[in-house]
Amino acid sequence: MAQSKPSTRSDSQKDGKQVDRTAKAPDVIVDFVFDNGLFFIAVRNISDRPAYRVSTRFDHKIVGLGGAKEISSLPLFHNIEFLAPGKEILTLLDSSDSYFARQQPTKVEVQISYLDYLGDKHKVSILHDLEIYRDLPFIGKPKDVTPIIDEVTD
Repeated sequence: MAQSKPSTRSDSQKDGKQVDRTAKAPDVIVDFVFDNGLFFIAVRNISDRPAYRVSTRFDHKIVGLGGAKEISSLPLFHNIEFLAPGKEILTLLDSSDSYFARQQPTKVEVQISYLDYLGDKHKVSILHDLEIYRDLPFIGKPKDVTPIIDEVTD
């Protein structure tokens, strides 16, 4: 389980105020979400503390949207200045069919680094195995259904 290391320092002064440096640190994760045949990548602060300067590094280039976009290069993964407690930012990766057909990486290690409110740095490494989703059944969109909105008109 990915966990950040809590600070072991005792109380101190910061900007003239008493600060508890043993307080619980933020806990930020990056998760791959499978929902009805679609893959999403979520950056989540699963704690009750804010996180600052959140950045993510993938051990593989992650290409999605049918091969049209390198998702791992999105600014979302390079710098989130402030991630509120309990906040999640979700982005579409690809359909699972497309992702697996293009033989994209199924074992992905994600390294997340961020600062707490005192400026202490935290690092987390999470290993994901997307192979577990390959054979999951899901209800796809029927092929004979036309979209409700074909185009946007002015």
